Amino acid sequence: MLHTFLKGKRAYLLAAAVSLTALAAVACGGDDDDGNGGGSTTPDTTGIDYGSLSGEVRVDGSSTVFPISQAVAEEFSRVAKNVRANVALSGTGGGFEKFCRGEIQVSDASRPIKDSEEEACAKNNIPADDIVEIQVAIDALTVVVNPQNTWARCMTTEQLQLAFKNGGASKWSDLDPSWPNETIKFYHPGADSGTFDYFKEAIKLGGEQAKQPAHRSDGVASEDDNVLVQGIEGDKNALGYFGFAYYEEAGNKLTAVQIDGGNGCVEPTFDNALAGKYVPLSRPLFIYTTRTLLDGRDDVLGFVKFYVDNMNALAEEVGYISLPDDLLKAQKDKVQPFLP
Repeated sequence: MLHTFLKGKRAYLLAAAVSLTALAAVACGGDDDDGNGGGSTTPDTTGIDYGSLSGEVRVDGSSTVFPISQAVAEEFSRVAKNVRANVALSGTGGGFEKFCRGEIQVSDASRPIKDSEEEACAKNNIPADDIVEIQVAIDALTVVVNPQNTWARCMTTEQLQLAFKNGGASKWSDLDPSWPNETIKFYHPGADSGTFDYFKEAIKLGGEQAKQPAHRSDGVASEDDNVLVQGIEGDKNALGYFGFAYYEEAGNKLTAVQIDGGNGCVEPTFDNALAGKYVPLSRPLFIYTTRTLLDGRDDVLGFVKFYVDNMNALAEEVGYISLPDDLLKAQKDKVQPFLP
């Protein structure tokens, strides 16, 4: 199997998609074929010869973006055999720390970079105008319960705030008197996770305004979403949240909670997220690199170019929403000036 993250039918579909991707990239890299592209990928007409590249590209950061970057890295290694593309996950905040110290070349992020992180980068000679932000997909952050939970089919944003705020609800009946008088077991990303940051902002927990309550710190916290998935799978009274792809992969082992953001209950789906109906929990996903790296290192440029050319097909296959054409073009335009 190409990705331990995927199983069964999804792995088969991804294998088919990335085989087309790899063939297109090889053909366009200056080998024997003339290269007209394949599948849903864009032909590489820039003259990048992936086979001639060498080096090491280190990627770290968001566990939410990890499945996309891991898929890209594995397929990139097929066409750029002399480049080692290593992908790790330490959370969005952890990734930015390493990025600003110059320890990695690409930072995965499930939220935009903060001003404080840009300042940290600037102290290490990476000014804000050197940083390149590339959106790679759209996620529908998903609130989940155990399938044995037959009551919490839809929750309002006010209920979510009451559930996850420090000192908030401890039992289901605290959220709705008709729900069981059972203690809730909370599962949520750790503080270094961009998913944690995004959820806090969307549900108004611990924001800049002093009146906003803090996010609760009890329960099970982890930057590894798989830990959260496994915990909720085994606990009838569990309540948690993480990226849509991890819910998709779990299948019928988890139940997604519909969210009422003010206009009725809406389930997390590709169509609802892309149409802007799944509010406030749909969000953009990013990678970050620098102009200096794109201009000075062919291995980094090759990896990022390969990423933007193939991310739509791979994002869909690992469970995220691919970018519409106009937004995809805008990301490719960010890389274009550095191409030969």
